[in-house]
Amino acid sequence: MRRGGGLITMEDLARYKAVWREPVHGTYRGYDLALMPPPSSGGVHIIQMLNVLSHYPMKDYGADTFAATHVMVEAMRQAYADRSEFMGDPESIKIPVNWLTSKAYGDQIAAAIPPEQARSSQTVRPGTRPISEGTETTHYSIMDSQGNAVATTYSLNYSYGSGIVVPGTGALLNNGMDDFSAQPGAANAYGLVGGAANAIAPGKRSLSSMTPTILFKDGKPMMATGSPGGSRIITAVLQNLVDVIDFDMNIAEANATPRFHHQWKPDVVYLEPNFNRDVQRALEAHGYVIDKSRSTMGSIQTVMVRDGIFYGSSDLRRIGAASIGY
Repeated sequence: MRRGGGLITMEDLARYKAVWREPVHGTYRGYDLALMPPPSSGGVHIIQMLNVLSHYPMKDYGADTFAATHVMVEAMRQAYADRSEFMGDPESIKIPVNWLTSKAYGDQIAAAIPPEQARSSQTVRPGTRPISEGTETTHYSIMDSQGNAVATTYSLNYSYGSGIVVPGTGALLNNGMDDFSAQPGAANAYGLVGGAANAIAPGKRSLSSMTPTILFKDGKPMMATGSPGGSRIITAVLQNLVDVIDFDMNIAEANATPRFHHQWKPDVVYLEPNFNRDVQRALEAHGYVIDKSRSTMGSIQTVMVRDGIFYGSSDLRRIGAASIGY
């Protein structure tokens, strides 16, 4: 760090400690979920969006339809607006996790979604909480015959992190500083807009989008999943869960389904190149701005157990992913 003109000292490294935190929990159509808590925003917003989608007959809508895509995009829009305002390091700010993941707030968001028309991100603001009292992230999912399940996401944050290798070690230094808000309203490398809650300060942990997830049925782990992908991690995991729970897909089918993403600002729906053209035209006809300039989104890595049989599926969007039994 000294040779490279860095600011981190040996004392800084010695003071850093891993922190055990309780997962955030939610329910969706009879399933229980345990997800990563802040300083990741992923778990909170997955539960928030599923609470919204619980108001809609997603199975009747069907996968890859305008109706399903519309309500999911609008749930994403609100979640990322809230992310910009409320999410940061829980050691530095008080995050209203219980409110953001509450069924009541999900009810409120669903009531604000127009039936068939796109909203504008200019008119969507972070919610008003009740007065209080990519190519650079790795995910793996593991389950075993003893009923244990692990979902782990870890990240350098951007392509090759900071681009600096510690001499003699081969270890890359991360670029996690980009996960902070440089200033309110400024976008980071992924185009995410942040606020004062995630401002840079000594000793703070930066906000992230990592979303390792474990799905439970009848109190037992049923599926472990997660993805790399920067800001698109959260929405990729959401679509994976909806595909499995609402659309009765197996985990390989869920991985193969074309993905979409909305993050409040910019006010654009990003679509993968093979996204359904009819749904794209319907979205455009209803006021959505479409961007297909990005190739793929995320790389979901999932393992599931059903009737005592283990299934694994690794996303083909990125080279080198693999599902292995042992």
